[in-house]
Amino acid sequence: GSSGTLASQIAGGAPVDLFAAADTAYVDELIASEALIPDTRRVYAVGHLVLAVSGRAGAADDLMDLLDPDITHVAIANPDHAPYGRAAREALESAGLWEKLQPKLVLGENVRQAVQYVETGNAQAGLVPRSLAGVDGITYVAVDESLYTPLSQALAVVAGSPREAEARRFAELVTGPEGRAVLARYGFGLPEE
Repeated sequence: GSSGTLASQIAGGAPVDLFAAADTAYVDELIASEALIPDTRRVYAVGHLVLAVSGRAGAADDLMDLLDPDITHVAIANPDHAPYGRAAREALESAGLWEKLQPKLVLGENVRQAVQYVETGNAQAGLVPRSLAGVDGITYVAVDESLYTPLSQALAVVAGSPREAEARRFAELVTGPEGRAVLARYGFGLPEE
């Protein structure tokens, strides 16, 4: 699910042990409302945006290629509640393309759905996380990081979890050497130690 949707569910008492969000703001808001345990907060990754293209659509090397009339659908996660969707909107605004691409935009409820639109060819292109773009049938290029705010991602244990000890151990695994190696392998940037 999108970070915003999951944060709302946790705030409403959803039975969750650990929350990992694609934007530190969601974790910080839940800590402020005492829904998450403050001393468990860790920045675990930095997400990167890519321009992903369906193998059926040909190639796109630059955001300006999205103006090509052969690209009729561009998938992004819903920017109202998905951090990568906000980053996509910010990148398109910075490139002067947001308004021009409105008729082509297809909003996924979350980043996985946006990738799925590209993967299935229902959208010829999409702005999605690098960590999810490495699937068959999709090629991708990095989006210039100066066009959007970096996606610092954080996690924390949910207050009142009946499995707090296990959740703390999992958080340590994710942010420790073994977890960092896995995150790097899947295309995440790593925060400073």
